[in-house]
This record gives sequence, C-alpha cells and structure tokens, in this order.
Amino acid sequence: MKRHKLLFLLTLAAFGSCKKFEEFQINPNNPTVADPSLLLPAIERTAFGTISADAALASRYLVYTQSVSNSQYYGWQRSGMSYGNITQVVKMEQEAARTGKKNYRYIGKFLTSYFVVGMTQTFGDIPYSQMMQSIRNNNFTDSAATRPVYDKQQQVYLGVLNELKIASDSLSAAEVAVTGDLVYGGNIERWKKLINSFTLRVLMSLSKKEADASLNIKQRFNEIVSNPAKYPLLASNADNGRLPYYDITGNQYPYFNNNGMKTDYYLDSTFVDILKGLKDPRLFGFGKPKPSGGLPARDFNAYDGLKGSAALSYNTAKRGAGNASQINDRYSYQAINEPSVLMSYAELQFILAEAVVRGWITGTAATYYQNGIKASLEFSNFNNTYSTTEINDYLAQADVALKTGTEIKQIITQKYISMFMNTGWQPFYEQRRTGFPAFDVNGAGILNGGVVPKRWMYPTDEFTNNRLNVEGAVKIQYPGGDNINGVMWILQ
Repeated sequence: MKRHKLLFLLTLAAFGSCKKFEEFQINPNNPTVADPSLLLPAIERTAFGTISADAALASRYLVYTQSVSNSQYYGWQRSGMSYGNITQVVKMEQEAARTGKKNYRYIGKFLTSYFVVGMTQTFGDIPYSQMMQSIRNNNFTDSAATRPVYDKQQQVYLGVLNELKIASDSLSAAEVAVTGDLVYGGNIERWKKLINSFTLRVLMSLSKKEADASLNIKQRFNEIVSNPAKYPLLASNADNGRLPYYDITGNQYPYFNNNGMKTDYYLDSTFVDILKGLKDPRLFGFGKPKPSGGLPARDFNAYDGLKGSAALSYNTAKRGAGNASQINDRYSYQAINEPSVLMSYAELQFILAEAVVRGWITGTAATYYQNGIKASLEFSNFNNTYSTTEINDYLAQADVALKTGTEIKQIITQKYISMFMNTGWQPFYEQRRTGFPAFDVNGAGILNGGVVPKRWMYPTDEFTNNRLNVEGAVKIQYPGGDNINGVMWILQ
C-alpha cells in the first residue's frame, strides 16, 4: 500500500510539469491537492506508532518461543529507508505552503527530522541534502535529484539539529490553527515542548562526539535548557508525544487479539532479574506469574523469564515445564492498553539527569532521575496495578537511589525499564551508545558470531537505484564492507 501511495505521488508530480496536458486531463474525481490536515493523521500514525515486538526481542525485554527470531538472536541483515514516509511529509509541507498554513510546515520539519534520525541510526551515512529534491522541484530527469549523494553522518546530524531549531522557533499559535492532529489536538505549545525535548534526545545520542566543534553539542543543549520561555520542554506525562488507542476497529492497540502475543512471547530472564533485583512493581504489569510457581501474583518470586540467547529448544522446554512468565495479558487482550510513545516526559528527565552527570548543564542529577522513575511508574500503572504508596516506597529504596560512580548505569537502566513495549528501537540504540544494560549473548542460539550488531545493511533498492553513491558510502565508512558489525561515526 505504501508503495502504491508513493507511485501515485510521483506520477502526480510528473504530470504537474506539463500544463497543456493537465488542462485536458484533470479528473474531478481524483483531486491533485489536499488540505494538510488530511495528510497529517496518517503521518502521525506512522511516526508515533513505535510499539514493536521485534525491537523488544532485540532489546532483551522479550523472548519468542514459536520459531527462531532473527531480532532475538541478532541474525538480521538489511533494513529499509524511510523515503515513503518522508515523501508524505513533503507533500504535507507543499500543501501547507499552498494554503498558507505555516504550522504544518514546521511540524513537517520535525517529522522529517524524526524519520531521518531513524535512518542514520540504522545505517550510518544516508542521502540527506539532496533527498526528495526530485519531488520538491518536480524534476524526475535530473540524475543528481533521483540519485542523491550520501551525506556524512556528521552533516546529517548538523542538518537535523538546524531544522529542529527552525521548527521550534517558527511554530506560532498566532498562525492558522492545526486540525486533524491526533497527538496534541493542534496545541502548538505542546508541539514545541516535544520538538525541544526531542532535540535534547538527538544531542544526547551524540554524547561520544561532545567535543565536535561543528555540532556544538553542549552549547546547543544549554541553549535549550537555560531558556524555558523560548524553548519549553515536556513538563509531565500529559505532554508525552503519544498516539492513544481506542476500542474502535482500526484504532486498537497493535497487538490486540494477536494470537502470537497471546501464546508465544515471554519475558527475558535478564529483564526479569533487573526488576526483581530492584523489587520493581512494574513487573506485575509487564508479565504474568509462571504457571508452576503457585505463588501470588504480587510475589516477586512468582516470576521467571526465558534466556533470549539460548537455543529455541531450551526455551520451549522451560516454557513447557511452566517455569517462565508470559507477557501480561493486557498487551493482547486490551484494545486500548497504554498509548504508543514517540518520546516521554520520563525519558526527558533521564536525559537531563545524564546531562548533569556529564557536566553539560547544572542541576541535581538525582532529582531529574527520581522524576523520571516516578513518571515511568505512573505511566506504566495500567489498571492501577500498584498504589501510590508502593511508588513512593520504590523511590525510597537504597538500591534505587542514585550513587556516585554508577550514575550513568543507573540512569540508563531506569530509562530502559521505562521503555518496555514502547519507543521503538530507542532502548536498543541507548544500549548501543552506553553499554547498559548488558545484552546477553552467551547462549547457544545466538547468531552473528556471538556479538550484538551495530547497524543494518543498506537496502537492496539502494544498490539497484543509486549504486555508485551507496557503494561509495560503504567504502568510506566501513573497511569490512556493508555488514551489520560496522561501527558508524556516532559510535566511534
């Protein structure tokens, strides 16, 4: 379906270059223009729909027991570009310009930046400066436009950071109202909060490059945090960038009534051990007691997981003996469940805590850290699984308190817990950046030579349609060739 939509847009743009033909061939039943409010909802569903079982398997939250999963065993190869998604955003921006509805253009800059960041985190260098030029300029014969050059990852991030700043600076409640908005109902202030908070996420993802003069990471970070009037940030869970679900066909939780989610997904033992070690009540909402235990659901000893790196036969045997905890029923039996989150207030608080520890900003890391944990506990408390007293008791534990010398590990671990079944591949990228928590690769089922991949290979379509540029990008970045263990610039 996405391919058909993209072909339609390309054909439409090509026809637009021939005025005489257009005059005689317009079909009144196939409009060539659309208000941006009609395009925004579908784009939001894609961007904010971050719930992914594959990401949960790769991030050692879950174990799949029906067959060998390449996500779980790190046997993946290629991924895809987000050209189709970005094409839809470009179309929305063009319609915004046509109708004078400027705010859609700036929301579009954010959405394009979000898709671009996902692409560069997946592959490394990507087409950026020349990407979408054939559509923007209505030119499908210029090879420079249809075969865009690959920009270095450093330049991609510089471009994204500049675009995000323009988006935040330019959004205005005085402009024509945004309608058709599934996320914030047209509230421009909340969009600004999300954009600025996402910018901090992007900057933190560059922590290994904090000395890079061209990016000015610490200066950009400080500019946002020190000027809340100009750059407001997510202030509570109410500001979360989230896509809500409803008990309406087509708008239900992605795994509602999914048979695989009902029977084949179990908690990973490393994740269970983290939660049990901290006496974390979120465990009761994430999983189910193992059948063989005979213990109350509120007893931490009632829970056990499967080993994500172990051979399938080991996990099916342990499951068959009733010694493993399935994912909680709410993920497959509740049509609404919790919303899908692109970015949360809890994540922002963990980012600010890490920034204090790294010396990027002043403040109290422990306060941000505690704020993040509390927000996560409140967000994950579906059906009031635990009480306010239990939340406060958890925060008061000595094992939870932030300790000198282990701050980054604790912050990232709590961020990791907060992203269970949400935020897409972000927990995987955070582990890749920091090494926390450790992902188990010691079992007999693990692929890829027993190591966690660092990236995905470029899609086959790139070698078919843009061979010279993609091959050049591979040669520059990865001496060992286009493989999943190549170390991209942001990780060096």
